[in-house]
Amino acid sequence: MPYLFTSESVSEGHPDKVADQISDALIDNFLAFDPESKVACETLVTTGQVVLAGEVKSNTYLDVQKIARDTINKIGYTKSEYMFDGNSCGVFSAIHEQSEDINRGVDRASKDEQGAGDQGMMFGYATNETDNYMPLALDISHIILKELAELRRENKDITYLRPDSKSQVTIEYSDDNTPQRIDAIVVSTQHDDFDSDEAMLAKIRKDIVEILIPRVVAKVPDHIKPLFTDDIKYHINPTGKFVIGGPHGDTGLTGRKIIVDTYGGKGAHGGGAFSGKDPSKVDRSAAYATRHIAKNLVAAGLCEEILVQVSYAIGVVEPMGIFVDTYGTCPFNLTDGEIAEKVSEIFDMRPAAIEKRLKLRQPMYSETAAYGHMGRQHETVTKTFEQPYGEPVSLDVELFTWEKLDYVDKVKAAFKI
Repeated sequence: MPYLFTSESVSEGHPDKVADQISDALIDNFLAFDPESKVACETLVTTGQVVLAGEVKSNTYLDVQKIARDTINKIGYTKSEYMFDGNSCGVFSAIHEQSEDINRGVDRASKDEQGAGDQGMMFGYATNETDNYMPLALDISHIILKELAELRRENKDITYLRPDSKSQVTIEYSDDNTPQRIDAIVVSTQHDDFDSDEAMLAKIRKDIVEILIPRVVAKVPDHIKPLFTDDIKYHINPTGKFVIGGPHGDTGLTGRKIIVDTYGGKGAHGGGAFSGKDPSKVDRSAAYATRHIAKNLVAAGLCEEILVQVSYAIGVVEPMGIFVDTYGTCPFNLTDGEIAEKVSEIFDMRPAAIEKRLKLRQPMYSETAAYGHMGRQHETVTKTFEQPYGEPVSLDVELFTWEKLDYVDKVKAAFKI
C-alpha cells in the first residue's frame, strides 16, 4: 500500500539557524588563524540580543562581536522593524577557556593518536533516489527555501519577504519505495505588514505557487519534475499572518535543527549537533565521515540505500564499532555484518584520520550552517578573514569534502564489484 513521508527545512533567517551560523562563523575565524583551535561555542538569539557562550583553546584573538554582527547582517536582519538587526543588537560574550579535563583526552604527543572529543554514536545515510544521494522530501524542502531567499535578495518579483521561513514536503511512495507524487507542500514565510490580511494571504499564496514553485521545478532533475502535479495541496502561511518572526518571534539556539541538518528524518541521528564544534568533536567529524562512507558505498553500486553508524568513547582513539544497515537493498551475497567489517578496513575512523582525510581543519563551516550539512556541492572557494591585531588572511578552502565520491573505486575493488 502506498505511504506518505514528510521532511522539513528552515531558512537561514530562522532563529535557530541564525544561532548556528554565528557559532560556525566563530569556528571558521578561529581555524583561519589557528587551525589547531579547540572550540565548542553556543549562541542564543532573542529580541535585540545575542549571547555567546562556550569553551575555546586557541592562539588567536577575535572580535567576536563583529563576527556575530557581520553574520546577522549577511543573513538579512538589517532593519530596526525586525526588532533584531546586526548593527544595533546587543552582543554578550561568555566564552572561556576549554576544560583541561576534556583537552587531556584529545591532545596527544602523536597527532595520529588523538582521542575522541566525546562519547556518542554518529550516523551517515545515503539513498539513490536523488542525484546527490539524499532523501527527496528533504532535498526539495531545501531547494524551496534557497529559492525563496534568492527572491528576497533580488527584491524584484516578490518585494515583501523577510528572512525567517520554513518549508515542508510530503511525498507519496509506492510499496517498492519509489516516489510517485508530491502530496503536499507547506511554506511559511515572514513578510512585511499588509493593509488587509485577506489581500495579504491571497497575494502570498499566488506568489508562492506561481513564482516560487516554478523556480523550484526548474532546479530539480528532469525525472523529478513530473512529481509536481496540479493536485499538490499547498498550505501557505497557514496561521494567517507571519510579520513577527526571527529572533524577535522565537528565541534561537545553536543545535536545535539537527534533523534539518542531516537527512530529514530518514535513516537515524545520534543526537549530537554540529554547529559551533571544531572537528575534534566526533559529533561533527564522524557524522561527516559516515555520510562520506554511505554516499560512496551507494555510488559504487553496493546497495541502493544504507545507514552507517560509528560510536566512540571520550579520549579513546579507535571507535567502539561500526554498524551497517542496507535495508535489504544489497544485490550481492553479503550480510550487513560482512559489509561493516570491510568498511572498517577501507575507511580509517580514528578522529585524526577523519580530520586528515576530509581536510576538516579548514575554515569550511559557515557554509554548512544553513540548508543542510549533507548533499551539498563540493567545491573550492577563496575566503578572507580579519582579526583586530593582525593582517587579514585569504585562504583557498575546500567545502563539503565529505560529499566527494573519491572512494568509489576503492569500494568497488574491495567488494569486487
